[in-house]
Amino acid sequence: MADVGGTLTFDDIVIDGELPDLPSFIPMTDGSAVTQLDASLRWPAYGVGMRRVFSPDTHTIYPRFAGKQAREALALRDGQKAVLVGYGEDPLVEAFWTYRKRDGLVEEIASQGWDLVLAPNYSIYGNWPRTEHLLNMRRCLMIAQEFADLGVAAVPNVYWFRLEDLKRYTAWIEDSPPPAIAVNVQTVRENSNWDTWALPGLYWLAENLPADLPVILTGLSRVDRIAQVVALFGNRLTLISQNPHQYALHGAIMTANGREDIHARPADAFAATVQFMASLLPGRQPA
Repeated sequence: MADVGGTLTFDDIVIDGELPDLPSFIPMTDGSAVTQLDASLRWPAYGVGMRRVFSPDTHTIYPRFAGKQAREALALRDGQKAVLVGYGEDPLVEAFWTYRKRDGLVEEIASQGWDLVLAPNYSIYGNWPRTEHLLNMRRCLMIAQEFADLGVAAVPNVYWFRLEDLKRYTAWIEDSPPPAIAVNVQTVRENSNWDTWALPGLYWLAENLPADLPVILTGLSRVDRIAQVVALFGNRLTLISQNPHQYALHGAIMTANGREDIHARPADAFAATVQFMASLLPGRQPA
């Protein structure tokens, strides 16, 4: 309780900042230079996961990013944006929370010049004590505020377990709207979890969030699910996915019929899947 400021409310949290212009689809990469993958695409933004920047073993920033600008490390062109997707397995994000004050981790990442940071997500499991839910919902907002207070465009991740959680978020957003909200759905693989938890919550948010509040979803790759969230959020939706990169490593592409193994060059496969996934989303894509 002391670690989260002695309260489980959201009343004292303010996440200021302005969301940069983003395409409606942002592919994630492994954190190395995007030169080859981007050769024919010239895509306006690329995402990198937290585990590519912050080591789960040493609990320090990897040398590739330490003391460097993110756009330099990724070899981005002028105008292309770098997005840190601060999600990861529980040991990774818990270590980031534990060591962030001692080692100045938030300050170091802020100094790297990311155009957008999706703040780390702290898990909510159904078989955990309710107090853990409340602590982790507050931590998700607190750490976004820590980035925002350093001038970073930061977006909080929101998780929920009950309807009352969603109501708390929307009441807070009404009082202190953040630049956007983000939801990490990359671990929602089973249809049962999608149908009983993720999708009902997204429906509720679509109905109750301010109509102009941007929504960023990470991890969707199925065509039917993408169609569902497009119907909910329209052109205020941004989708982030590592699917193009994962498929490209095996020469595969994503199509309307699912994965196709065509043994393409990685750069060609990556470009094909990025363009296909972008075609499923409304607006804001490069010509």
